[in-house]
Amino acid sequence: MADNGILQTLLKPFHASTVRRWGKRLAHCFTIGDIEKLFARRIPPVVGDYFVGGASDERTLRDNLAAFQQTRFLPNYGVSYDEIDLTTTIAGTDVSMPVIAGPVGSLRTLWPKGEAIAAKAVGEAGTICTLSTLSGTRLEDVRAASPHDCWFQLYLVGGKEVAMKGIERAKNAGYSALMLTIDTPVAGLRYRDKRNGSVEAINGGLLQKMKFAPQMSMHLSWLTSHFHDGGLMDFPNVELPGGQPMPYADIGNQLQQSAVTWDDVAWIREAWPGEIVVKGVHTVNDARRAADAGAKTIVVSNHGGRQLDRVPATLDMLRDIAPQMRDSDVDVLMDGGIRSGGDVAIALATGAKAVLIGRSYAYALGAAGEAGVTTALGMLRAELEHTMRQLGCGKLEDLNESHVRDCRAIAAAGV
Repeated sequence: MADNGILQTLLKPFHASTVRRWGKRLAHCFTIGDIEKLFARRIPPVVGDYFVGGASDERTLRDNLAAFQQTRFLPNYGVSYDEIDLTTTIAGTDVSMPVIAGPVGSLRTLWPKGEAIAAKAVGEAGTICTLSTLSGTRLEDVRAASPHDCWFQLYLVGGKEVAMKGIERAKNAGYSALMLTIDTPVAGLRYRDKRNGSVEAINGGLLQKMKFAPQMSMHLSWLTSHFHDGGLMDFPNVELPGGQPMPYADIGNQLQQSAVTWDDVAWIREAWPGEIVVKGVHTVNDARRAADAGAKTIVVSNHGGRQLDRVPATLDMLRDIAPQMRDSDVDVLMDGGIRSGGDVAIALATGAKAVLIGRSYAYALGAAGEAGVTTALGMLRAELEHTMRQLGCGKLEDLNESHVRDCRAIAAAGV
């Protein structure tokens, strides 16, 4: 971070005002969609598009949402419960609901100390927060902020030696599981980011950056908070040889040179003897390979539609994978397209033990910081409980495929 302590001090009251004003606006948000609109009002597009967009033409990004929208419920009425039990256990950790905060890079560009702020709110909600390697807050500070368990998501950027340092730091800080993301042999083709000029905004000279001044002038709340937090972040959890953090820049080349392969799992397991979660599983074959490699938890995920466009929606992949893993001792999780507690119920009925959310809490963080994340998680919890009462399910184990129907399959059958 740049040494601009005087500026940070001067901007402190402006950020305090942002916390109050945008927190109050949450009172008019009733869904994650409402929070997304608030996010768009506060965050400049050149920053926000990184979190909103997907790969190439964004077909898979849209399909992730459509798969949930085209699924219908089949409730069982005539039953009532005093309480709905949303608790479960994932990778040895008890959680208050089957919703985990997945790894989202660069959260500090949305809110000062964004990763630590999010971890605090997620932990206070009684569930797990996963920290991305490519984050702007030290992993030790993020872990200390959460009163609950945290997972650390590992990229091999910088090579094996750098990754080993990250693993050791995460182990010493008390992270309870290590997440390996396997679907990043190279960064996705993010045409939205190319069109909006984000590379110029990050790496360009003064004249190049100045062309974003009109956009920034419309988002002064974000701008003052950004400089209150020190300006452009780096990646403190990627400690390069010499002890310097990796600068914030285009990491496409770094990812291409450091893709996780099945051969890497052996030395990673040796360095990390605890729980390993494999994320980015698209097929039954990769689910079984992950299990054979010793993973007890997998995440069916297409990276939120941000890696390879035109792969199936995650919910459709889950429909293929979950039945094939029922006889194993592997917990199947999923992410991609979750925007409501109803979506969570659909995923669980389709075979997931829990879901990971990304955009849902990133939007909330960008809109209103800690209060935003707390509100978003509260929405998902209340909607899930409401849906389960309507379906006639008193606990998560009651949800099954009899409660959902894929409208596309029905239409194709001519019913």
